[in-house]
Amino acid sequence: MRDDYLRELINKVKTGEIDRESALKKLKTLPYEDIGFARVDNHRSLRQGFPEVIYGEGKSKEQIIHIIGVLVKGGNDAIVTRTNREVFEYVRKKYKKAVYNEQARMIVIQRRKNNKVNKGLILVISAGTSDIPVAEEAAVVAEVMGNKVERLYDVGVAGVHRLLDNIDLVMSATVLIVVAGMEGALPSVVGGLVDKPVIAVPTSVGYGASFHGISALLGMLNSCAPGVAVVNIDNGFGAGCIANLINRLKQ
Repeated sequence: MRDDYLRELINKVKTGEIDRESALKKLKTLPYEDIGFARVDNHRSLRQGFPEVIYGEGKSKEQIIHIIGVLVKGGNDAIVTRTNREVFEYVRKKYKKAVYNEQARMIVIQRRKNNKVNKGLILVISAGTSDIPVAEEAAVVAEVMGNKVERLYDVGVAGVHRLLDNIDLVMSATVLIVVAGMEGALPSVVGGLVDKPVIAVPTSVGYGASFHGISALLGMLNSCAPGVAVVNIDNGFGAGCIANLINRLKQ
């Protein structure tokens, strides 16, 4: 439940629009709701400022839509990561406002229009075109959380002039998410140019010796550039969340 949802509930009790027993039933689903196969964390938006997000892989479409129902009932937005169009079409039959980002493999159901509540700019940079799916996951998560997000894609170190041609945009960001596979060099380059936090995201893109992203991960962890922090391989979602938390500090 969002804090504004609770305020609305309190006001309805105060004005007599709903009775106390009905309000109590709604509050009984805090801090979580047990639906048998899952315990949905309704308290998370109050605790962390954003509702629980559904990781789609390994869940059936019936399980996903059941969890969505719990989140929506609590007045929350609903996000499903790592999912596919088949699941989206199933969800859209019930939730007409659902949208699907093909590249990010994400379903988003926003209860109301997000007016970019956080100040500052989050810039999402990808080294190559093949890194875009992970970059888009980060970008969409940050946008839904209420941030202004810009994208700068395919500017890796094989042609670093592409990055330098956009240096004004790079320097204007409050926090930067830099997504790269192969040897994972781009976050170090960006980290050496800016005085803002850089969140490095290694991807599993690359040939055999990249070891499905481990080479990029180790390269980023060993960065000599200050101000670079690293999330797990392909974890665009985690990067978007951290960038949001940093940007919220600019209020």
